[in-house]
Amino acid sequence: MKLRIFEVFDYVLFFPVIILITIGICFIYSSGFNSSGVNVSNEYVKQIIFASTGLVILIVFSFIDYRKLRPFVHYLYIGLIAVLVYTRLFGSKVNGARSWIGFGGVGIQPSEFGKIVFIMFFAKQLEKTEAMDPLKRFILLCIYLALPAGLILLQPDLGTASVYIPIFLGMCFVAGLPLRYLMLVLCTGLATILFTVLPVYQTEIAKKTIQVISILTNMRLRLIVIVCFGIVMLLSITANIFLKKKYFYWIAYVSGIVICSLLLSIAAGKVLQDYQIKRLIVFIDPESDPLGSGWNIIQSKIAIGSGNLFGQGYLKGTQSHFRFLPQQSTDFIFSILSEEWGFIGGLAVFALYFIILLRIIFILKNTTNTYGYYIATGILFMFFFHFMVNVGMVMGLMPITGIPLLFLSYGGSSLWTSMLCIGILMSIHNRRLDF
Repeated sequence: MKLRIFEVFDYVLFFPVIILITIGICFIYSSGFNSSGVNVSNEYVKQIIFASTGLVILIVFSFIDYRKLRPFVHYLYIGLIAVLVYTRLFGSKVNGARSWIGFGGVGIQPSEFGKIVFIMFFAKQLEKTEAMDPLKRFILLCIYLALPAGLILLQPDLGTASVYIPIFLGMCFVAGLPLRYLMLVLCTGLATILFTVLPVYQTEIAKKTIQVISILTNMRLRLIVIVCFGIVMLLSITANIFLKKKYFYWIAYVSGIVICSLLLSIAAGKVLQDYQIKRLIVFIDPESDPLGSGWNIIQSKIAIGSGNLFGQGYLKGTQSHFRFLPQQSTDFIFSILSEEWGFIGGLAVFALYFIILLRIIFILKNTTNTYGYYIATGILFMFFFHFMVNVGMVMGLMPITGIPLLFLSYGGSSLWTSMLCIGILMSIHNRRLDF
C-alpha cells in the first residue's frame, strides 16, 4: 500500500514539533551571547545540523512500516545492553557521568537512543506475554527494565535512568498488569530515593543529628532493620498461606518494599556522587548551599521571575548573557526563554507540548494494532516525563536531574531520538487500521 507524502505527514503533530525546534535554536543562539554582546558559541549551528538530519530521520521512519521492525527489536535490545556496557567501561566522562561514546570529533549518548529501543522491545514483550501468569510476567518485565536502567545508573546518569521508570509503569498499566505490582515498583523507587538522600539532608540541610535518620548512616543498624523486616515478611507470608487473611499479604507487601528500598539505597549511595545526591534535595532549601548545589535553582528562578508577563525581550536576557545560569543551553533552556519571552512565551511552549501530547493520545486510541498501541503509550509517557521534570526542575519544584527539555534543549542525541519517535508515531497513525 503506497502512501502519498501528504497522507503520511500528520501535520497536527509535525508543526508543533518544528515550531518547538525553531524556538529551541533561537534560544540556543541567545544563550551563546556574553555580557559584551558577542556570541561566543557555535552550538546553534550544530543544533541546526542536528535538526536538519533529525528531519530526515523523522521522514524516513514515517514511511517505514513500524511493524516490520518488530522481528528485529530483540537484537536491538541486546545491542543496547552491549553498548551500555561498553560505554560504562570505555565511554567519555561528561558532567561526572561516563555516558558518551566518541567517534572522531562527534559524541553520542547511547542511553538517549536506548529509550526508543527499550520502548519498541518492551512493547513486543508485553504483546507476547499477555497470556502469561501476571506474577511471572511482572518479574520477567522487571528484568527487562533493570538491565538497561541499571547500566545507565552505573554510569552514573540518574536523570536518564529515571526516564525508563515512567515508560515501564505507563506501558505496564495499559497492558493490564495488576496495579499492586506497579505500585510496588513506584513505592520502592520513591523509598529508595528517600533512604538515599536522608543522610545528606541531615548533614547538609538540617545540620543536626536526627535519631531516625541515624539508622541510615549506621550500616550495622541498617542491616538489623533489614533482618527484622525480613522476619516480619516471612512470618506474614506464612500466616497468609495458612490463615488466608488479606492483611497478612499487605504486611508482607510493605515489608518487601522497605527491604528492597534499604538494600537499593546502599547501592545507590555507593554509585551516585555526593553532589548528585545533594541535588535531589537541595531544591527544598536552595539557600542551604547558595554557591554550590543550590546555585542553579536560585539563578533559574531569578531568570524566570525577571521575565514577568512579556519578558525582557529576545537577546536581552541578563542571567544568561552574564553566565549566571550553568548548562543554560541544555537543562535550563526554559529559564532563558521565560526571561526573554516572559509568562506569555512560557505559556506558548506549554500549549505546543499540550498539542503534541493530545495528538499522541489520539494516535494510540485510534490504532487497532496492539504493538503500535504499546509503542505510542511508551513515547507518550517519555515525552510527558521529560516535560514535567525539566519545567519543574527549572522552577525549583523538582530536583535537578539533568533531564533535557525535548525539542528545545541543545543536544543531537536527544533531538534525534525525539524526532525518531515522532516519525514512528506517524507510521503508527498511518497504519492505524492495521492493513
